[in-house]
Amino acid sequence: MCAIILTIMLTAWSILVDAPLEEPANPSATPNPSKAPWYFLGLQEMLVYFDPWMAGVVMPTLIIVGLMAIPFIDVNPKGNGYYTFGERRFAILTFLFGFLVLWVWLVIQGTFLRGPGWNFFMPWEEWDPHKVVALTNVDLPYLLGFRGYWTEAAVGAVCLLAWYATIPAWYIWRRKSLVNVGIVRYAIKSFLFVTMMGLVAKMLLRIFLNVKYVLVTPCLNI
Repeated sequence: MCAIILTIMLTAWSILVDAPLEEPANPSATPNPSKAPWYFLGLQEMLVYFDPWMAGVVMPTLIIVGLMAIPFIDVNPKGNGYYTFGERRFAILTFLFGFLVLWVWLVIQGTFLRGPGWNFFMPWEEWDPHKVVALTNVDLPYLLGFRGYWTEAAVGAVCLLAWYATIPAWYIWRRKSLVNVGIVRYAIKSFLFVTMMGLVAKMLLRIFLNVKYVLVTPCLNI
């Protein structure tokens, strides 16, 4: 039934809404905003929060590797061949969060809410090409009151290590309930999950506190 309703909605949408086709590309006239195809807009939106090497290389690689690793790290037999939300609550919610929030929503935001200059526009706002948003981006160690290049680098490294320290801490706390998982599977699964939530944390820091980097070093900025 859901598939039928969705098919009807997509059919009606395709009939009533014209495809946003434009004239052939003109190298002398760059559109503003210049957007990637819709299926890459999630990655383009991530460039607001991360450097290109992180948003365009590291994160997509982790997504692909994580999806490939699911059959090997998920040893829970419950749910094989039948649907059971009650027995697979964490797995299903994690997947839905990663897919709907960290992919679908970023695509929607990049498509409908990003206008000229890649500024954020609400649906009822007109896309003003002259809009200027004054932002003062700071690094997290600087925001916490630390000054000095190497001091800020050390504080950023501590923050990053503290974030990932939740992996062994959780294992030690819940060791008995994780016996069947195995330490290798647990490490891979936890690393992917903590990294995913770290992406959310970094996005929230950028949105609400204008934090540009957590860790700043001569060769690595996160």
